[in-house]
Amino acid sequence: MADERASDTGMWNDIDALWAWLDGHRAHGGREALLLRMLKLSEEVGEAAQAVIGATGQNPRKGVTHTWEDVEAELCDVVITALVALRTLTPDARETFARHLARVTERSLGG
Repeated sequence: MADERASDTGMWNDIDALWAWLDGHRAHGGREALLLRMLKLSEEVGEAAQAVIGATGQNPRKGVTHTWEDVEAELCDVVITALVALRTLTPDARETFARHLARVTERSLGG
């Protein structure tokens, strides 16, 4: 099951299912729903930053409050939230992401 979820098709099926679930349970519609979905991404990035600060003990008042596994989980939440946000913008999220990844890879690594 984990291997299937990690596959491209399984991952995108999960993203579609999460998008549909969220869309069916949203409290707001239209443009407001879209904006709130985008803001959720900022929230998740903040949680990743908080986990890094906690894993490194950078807050002397709190000390070490997180593990690097917590950071990994928060980064996964960022990725999932970003992919669901992309799916919110376009039903062709899989193709949009693949094209963009190919452009970034080509630009960064060359042909």
